[in-house]
Amino acid sequence: MKKLKKQNNTTKVALFAGATALMALTPNIHAQSTDDALINKLEQKGILTVDEAKEMRSENATNSVNDFNTALGSKFPMPDWVTGYKLSGDFRGRFDDTSSDNASIVARERLRYRLRVGLTVNMKDNLEVGFRLGSGDNSQGSPSNPLSNNQTLSSDGSKKPLYIDTAYGKWTPINDGTWLVAGTFGKMVNPFDASPMVFDPDYTPEGAALQATYKLNSANSFRFNSGVFVLDEIKASSYDPFLSGVQIIWDAKWTPAIGSSLGVAAYDIANKGSLVNVPPYDNNLGNALGAATNFISNYNPIVLSGSVTYTLDKFPLYNGAFPVKLAGEYMNNPATTGNNIGWWGGVTFGKSGKKGAWDISYRYQQLDANAWWDQIVDDDNVAVFYPAYTPGSSTTLTGGTDIKGHLVKFNYSLTDALTFTFTCYANSLINTPALPAGAKTDALHLMADIMWKF
Repeated sequence: MKKLKKQNNTTKVALFAGATALMALTPNIHAQSTDDALINKLEQKGILTVDEAKEMRSENATNSVNDFNTALGSKFPMPDWVTGYKLSGDFRGRFDDTSSDNASIVARERLRYRLRVGLTVNMKDNLEVGFRLGSGDNSQGSPSNPLSNNQTLSSDGSKKPLYIDTAYGKWTPINDGTWLVAGTFGKMVNPFDASPMVFDPDYTPEGAALQATYKLNSANSFRFNSGVFVLDEIKASSYDPFLSGVQIIWDAKWTPAIGSSLGVAAYDIANKGSLVNVPPYDNNLGNALGAATNFISNYNPIVLSGSVTYTLDKFPLYNGAFPVKLAGEYMNNPATTGNNIGWWGGVTFGKSGKKGAWDISYRYQQLDANAWWDQIVDDDNVAVFYPAYTPGSSTTLTGGTDIKGHLVKFNYSLTDALTFTFTCYANSLINTPALPAGAKTDALHLMADIMWKF
């Protein structure tokens, strides 16, 4: 891929950094930080052992949570069958840059944010209810994009919408240490353990899911995921489109340093004739379309996934055990012929999430046009599409299928709650029939994120 022309990189970084904000510390958090500092000093002077200091920090954190729950319970009393509740969420600030050598594509530089906040309520008899609200962009009208919670800074500081991101009820009738079986209904976090090649990370499907885990022994366990999700409700038809899937994953720990995971999944979209490439089904491109913008191919892919992780005792510039993970995924859609394969392979060094920890990863991916439904795959993985190739559209830079290319990602956790991420996609189309002479499909997508989680 040709080197893309980039200008004012220093200005972009400065602008993004200037958009981040400092978090104000509450008195309770300040008190907890003081206690932790005292424990650290006692450990440094040898008054406390490492294990004693670790135990005291754990007790300190537990007491803080209990004090918070007690105070919250006194202000908002709950029924006797409620055993606990948890407030959680995250805020992410982003500098987003998309560009291409293609003269028809306008390079875009955007400041964006994502806000998600939710509440989980636990009850007796292994019952759970939860919801999460999230930001989103409705600039193109309703409905909003199901693949993104991003909101772009624009329109003179206008008020921005907040959406239901998840809303569900969950029952876990079996949890005996060997078997865990749980059922969920509503709008939920995706129950399938799949990469962005299969489902965009922000996609929260609506329907029902059944999940189970069987622990064979201390080194081997099996996970079973299944779900049936509504894609649309057509008032003038009895053939509503829906998505279903099943997945089995074997997790193994061969030695203290070596672990692996192997999975197989099958998905199906029923009544796909009721889906047409108009809102809300035009977020991504790539699938073959008919004259009426209906999807021609059937979508019944089989997906194989696997990974092997080796953990080093130590590594330069990294505090603690250092994992190295090789992973990949292969997809085949036997319901159609031609352009029906998808695959990726990559490696990840390290694991972020704790203060001072980091990871860096690389993957190469090819996803054929009709390997899977283009409306639910990663929408950040973009390339340039042409009107002649996608009927009814203009030359545009967007995500979907029929895309191949590279991804590099770096995460660094400044604290347990604050992580910086840099992401770079470099892609092009796989097939380019009937394109203008000299047409270019290369695209570069850069993102710099700073995320607070709570």
